[in-house]
Amino acid sequence: MAYRNKTYVAFASEDIRSYYLMKAWRENEHIEFDFFDAHDINTALDTSQPETIRRRLGERLSNTKQTVVLLSSTTKPKAGRSSSFLYYEIEAIKRRNLSVVFVNLNQSRTVDSSMIPTTLKDHYSMNVSFQPAIIKYALDDYVERFNKNLTAANPLTGPYQYKAHVYKDLGL
Repeated sequence: MAYRNKTYVAFASEDIRSYYLMKAWRENEHIEFDFFDAHDINTALDTSQPETIRRRLGERLSNTKQTVVLLSSTTKPKAGRSSSFLYYEIEAIKRRNLSVVFVNLNQSRTVDSSMIPTTLKDHYSMNVSFQPAIIKYALDDYVERFNKNLTAANPLTGPYQYKAHVYKDLGL
């Protein structure tokens, strides 16, 4: 079994700029933000067949300990279309019972259920705004709580959000 230490970032293709911005934050020495990106392994070319792309996505998810799902107005509809790769990613995240940090690209700090993919609406998850400090905090804090929740007598379900004081403590 592969060592699971990566972060998988799932997003609609329309939101790829936000994913690239997250990678830029990681490379910026003035921003404290880092993650081991599962997209850096087993690259599939755009010309690859859908079956090859799905297989490579599965390999990436096998090396994943946590996931970030970028939420925008296109996420839920695209995640509901079985012909999209986002649909496959969301289904695989659910099947593997991976932790999910939903990142609201509209900067909302609250849960907006209308944007969460239906497959993950009851999944214990955390919603945060699209800012490096709170995303990093959630990857460090929530993921540990998610793992403890897996063995809890009465496990939590559904989406959650941090209280305002967490953002304030982070200087946001």
